[in-house]
Amino acid sequence: MPSSSHAFAAAHALPLNPVARRLAYAGLAPFVLGALLALLVREEAHPYVMMALTGYGAVIVSFLGGIHWGLGMRGGVPSPSPFAWAVVPSLVAWIAVQMPADAGLVIDAVMLVACYLVDRRVYPGHGLSHWLTLRFRLTIVAALCCLVGAASTL
Repeated sequence: MPSSSHAFAAAHALPLNPVARRLAYAGLAPFVLGALLALLVREEAHPYVMMALTGYGAVIVSFLGGIHWGLGMRGGVPSPSPFAWAVVPSLVAWIAVQMPADAGLVIDAVMLVACYLVDRRVYPGHGLSHWLTLRFRLTIVAALCCLVGAASTL
């Protein structure tokens, strides 16, 4: 059962900023383009597409971790938890870009889902539940694009 402060925050949550929503969806363009190109380009161009898709996935995973650093900075009671989690996605994404594309893209996809699952647990406590539907949609498309890219290397 949510606490009264969580219920108040949920009841008084602002609608998503329309610019933020549009930019979030626009951020899917490199994932979708990368997945399409992975299926369409000639063999000699394929490694470059995979490098771009893996790199972009890693950047977004790092960004998702950074949100938690910001939430930790907003916190009234200093807790190491958001800061500790915030660095995990970046470190794992860094490993992903060092790996062959088929493995790196799977790591990116798994981390995108893991970040969403952490956000589902953390966002309500910050009055950010209203972002979770958008986060879910973005996560599904981005993770699927990474998996399509990984499958294109087989």
